Amino acid sequence: MSSSLTRHHGFSYSQDDFRQLVDDALAIAKSLGASNAGVEVSEGAGLSVSVRKGEIENVERNRDKSMGVTVYVGQRRGNASTSDFSRTALEQTVRAAYDIAKFTAEDPAAGLPDEADLALGEAAKLDLDLFHPWDINAEAAAELALRCEAAALGVDKRITNSEGAGVSAQQSHFFAGNTHGFRGGYASSRHSLSVAPIASVPGPNGEDMQRDAWYSSMRSPTELAAPEAVGRYASERALSRLNGRKIKTCEVPVLFESTLAAGLLGAYVQATSGGALYRKSSFLLDSLGEQVLADHIDIHEDPHIRGAKGSAPFDDEGVVTRVRDVVTAGVVQGYFLSSYSARKLGMRTTGHAGGSQNLTFTSRLTQAGDDLDAMLKKLDRGLFVIELMGQGVNYVTGDYSRGAAGFWVEKGRIAYPVHEITIAGNLRDMLKGIVAVGADTYTMGTKTIGSVLIDRMKVAGS
Repeated sequence: MSSSLTRHHGFSYSQDDFRQLVDDALAIAKSLGASNAGVEVSEGAGLSVSVRKGEIENVERNRDKSMGVTVYVGQRRGNASTSDFSRTALEQTVRAAYDIAKFTAEDPAAGLPDEADLALGEAAKLDLDLFHPWDINAEAAAELALRCEAAALGVDKRITNSEGAGVSAQQSHFFAGNTHGFRGGYASSRHSLSVAPIASVPGPNGEDMQRDAWYSSMRSPTELAAPEAVGRYASERALSRLNGRKIKTCEVPVLFESTLAAGLLGAYVQATSGGALYRKSSFLLDSLGEQVLADHIDIHEDPHIRGAKGSAPFDDEGVVTRVRDVVTAGVVQGYFLSSYSARKLGMRTTGHAGGSQNLTFTSRLTQAGDDLDAMLKKLDRGLFVIELMGQGVNYVTGDYSRGAAGFWVEKGRIAYPVHEITIAGNLRDMLKGIVAVGADTYTMGTKTIGSVLIDRMKVAGS
């Protein structure tokens, strides 16, 4: 990316400016006596507009920049940051990091990634098409949000209110480097459109009000869903939840909507991430090579999909990212490790400082026609969950208990909405108890997954 291009897109600094700052900071660290150092410089800019009931509520512009410096004195580590890029601030920040390092206890796992793991030369320059700036002003953004909300309010007279709609256009770029010779950086963008309508009807105990929301989020503004489509779908979701009932406590199969199934995949990633493993705070300790999911499940990771939200040529430490199979036929093939957590475990980094990259969760049993209707037929009689509440996941034991709302299903068809229930199980049993994954795939951030059917869970009702 040329310097003129970056400046043109609303950034104040170019990649060349950032490269110079990184080189200067590393030189200062070396001159102070640091054995090693790493530096990252970044800048972001964006616009967020929110509307409610046909009126503009908020227009926010954000612009920020920062520089983070990590200095190593042997096995001691110090970190400091600044948002001032002047030479004086640069020197003060590097010195602060160096001083912290000198007085910190030694940590045998501390240090830069090994040189062999870094994205050096061409590997750091892999262009993954992540930057699609949106040249939109506040008026145009407000117009899109108003169209989205108007479409939501126009679906049905039972859509009586709105928590508002919003449009956000964000872009940023960064450059990083370390004393092992790594240099790399790139620009990226993320834009979104969202709305939250409220449906209401008179009920036996006063008014029954239900809200739901929907959004579209993409790196390129041209790929966002139409505002009218987002608005209509959000309202249809809210309407479908009216006249919800409570159900008796039971133990039945549970179908997780694809948007929520991404959370199950997230729980798996958390439990097989370095931090949880070396702290022994995971129910999947020592699971490498073990079967922890149903034998028809595969998880694949591809950090190099062009334009995808989880794509990156290297991780937060400059370690090269790789396409890999995370789980094959239910068996764990690899963890999610940074260089620090890898050293703590006596292993090698997997390039996951900063989390997982594009994950796809699939079942070998899925057929092309396994849409939501087909998945409800497979469920037959049980619970279809579309909303989860609370944070009831214990990663040490795997115990899972969360407030939920959704639909009771009889003979493969939705019978009525249900609310005020809790679903409970243990993640170890739930992952092994996956009987089907839908072809109704949805990408939530960095995770792509269809609806997921689990053979049995406790549903606590009235």
